[in-house]
Amino acid sequence: MFTGIIDRMGQVAGVERKERDLRVALRTGYPDLAMGESVAVNGVCLTVVGFDPDTTLAEFDLSAETLRVSSLVHLKEGSLLNLERALLAGSRLSGHWVQGHVDGLARLVSVNLEGESRRIELELPEEGSKYVVDKGSIALDGVSLTVNQVVEGPSGPPRIRLQIIPHTWVNTALHRNVIGDVLNVEWDILAKYVERQCQAQLSRIR
Repeated sequence: MFTGIIDRMGQVAGVERKERDLRVALRTGYPDLAMGESVAVNGVCLTVVGFDPDTTLAEFDLSAETLRVSSLVHLKEGSLLNLERALLAGSRLSGHWVQGHVDGLARLVSVNLEGESRRIELELPEEGSKYVVDKGSIALDGVSLTVNQVVEGPSGPPRIRLQIIPHTWVNTALHRNVIGDVLNVEWDILAKYVERQCQAQLSRIR
């Protein structure tokens, strides 16, 4: 379990492509990762399968399913990625509950400077937009963010607008994205649980 508060940015040191899978080596900056530990990499929960404490280089295996549903399929040497270690019991929950399970991909439509912040707009996958509400939470590339506005257009995919403060912009890999890039999306798990429970209740009424 994660919170969407990014610890640091890591950099891809190497990508080894196998038949359908991928092994990625990341310079993490973490001095004490353990084998088998979970780390959120751009919002995707991955398992440490190799680690060198001297160089802080960690290795992760990405399955065909992970590559199919996330933007990590586009990784290349030098890419910057958002990293977050798993939540410790008793830690402050500064973001929201994030599992590291990607639900889909959002496409960056626009970035505009407003004061010191950036106002960004993204196109969402149609099937998951029902989980997004004004002032609700969403995880984009593992970053816990507040949705400023849901834009329900007359046609085409739904969009959301978010305000990114300077601290978040500088200290995450969001600043490396350009128009047209895709970002990993995880819907608020609480919204999905509420939907599930409501469906169960409605089926009984029918």
